[in-house]
Amino acid sequence: MSSEASKYLKFGSVTVLILLSLGYLAYTGVQDSKSYYVTIKELNGMGNEAYSKRLRVAGNVVPGSIKRSGTRVDFMLKENDLTLPVSYTGTEAPPDTFKDESQALADGSFGRDGVFHAKQLQAKCASKYAPKPGATPAAEPGKSMSQNQTQTQSSGSGGMSN
Repeated sequence: MSSEASKYLKFGSVTVLILLSLGYLAYTGVQDSKSYYVTIKELNGMGNEAYSKRLRVAGNVVPGSIKRSGTRVDFMLKENDLTLPVSYTGTEAPPDTFKDESQALADGSFGRDGVFHAKQLQAKCASKYAPKPGATPAAEPGKSMSQNQTQTQSSGSGGMSN
């Protein structure tokens, strides 16, 4: 074999090795970061499979169940008539919207002790952002603010009077 063919063979094998290494790292990174969204009912029916996967579970925080201890927060999630004990030990404090009866999404793993061990926690208070009953929306969908103001002023309601 000539020295030039030997160079191409070495270069090709190093390139293939690098590509295989990058492919392996990409595959394992995706496997580690992927999580499955399940309901509390589905989680209870998963059996042993629930203990080995990274999962996301959502529900409403049961009133009076939030117990804070340093950076750890224990609480109960409720979905329909099912409850799930959750222990959050993430690196960040729970969000400000994390309160009794707020909607919460816990990301972590289900332990053999029957407790969901969350590493991430998201929460929102649905009533805070929903329009008040009987209130009119600020703008109609698909119209600009100037179109809404013109329509409101011409109809004689809600505009500024002189």
